[in-house]
Amino acid sequence: MELDAIKFTKKTGDEIFIGDKHNRTLLEFWKWAYSDLVGNTERGSIAEYLVAIACDIDETVRISWDTYDLTLKNGIKIEVKSSGYIQTWKQKRLSIPIFNISQTKAWDYTNNLFETEKKRHADLYVFALLAHLDKKTINPLDTSQWEFYILNTKTLNKEMKNTKQITLKRLIEIKAIKSTFKQLHDNILLATSTL
Repeated sequence: MELDAIKFTKKTGDEIFIGDKHNRTLLEFWKWAYSDLVGNTERGSIAEYLVAIACDIDETVRISWDTYDLTLKNGIKIEVKSSGYIQTWKQKRLSIPIFNISQTKAWDYTNNLFETEKKRHADLYVFALLAHLDKKTINPLDTSQWEFYILNTKTLNKEMKNTKQITLKRLIEIKAIKSTFKQLHDNILLATSTL
């Protein structure tokens, strides 16, 4: 018996846990599970969401296991990577921003099949840096605390070949387009003109 992939719809947060005598809601689960917005996992999801809202493509539901993160209305595929100087845990010093750029085998989740070739599957990378430096005032929901660096995959492949990580310093050296949140959509479109 074959079981097709589940098609997700956006939840409201008002959905209740069936069988819970207190009628706890999905929103209460979200608050319990995802309130650490600075941690690597949630920070990465927030970075993806910021790019989605900047490009006005947040109407769909995020698929966490897809081959790339977002698709622009013009069909351009985007991979979003995040990093930051500040971590949730106690630090002796600020972290050095590093982004994962590993090549992977694409997985078609609707058919449960892997491609045979490892590569970078998106057309464009957006490196989202939570650039704020003060633990007391860090707020990933404040778009002014973020910097974005945009680079097409062709350049990334040429400059970094099979490398698995890239530093912020190297992104700047290979001329990734630096952007604020407010300029992000326009700068993404600018970067797509070189594809």
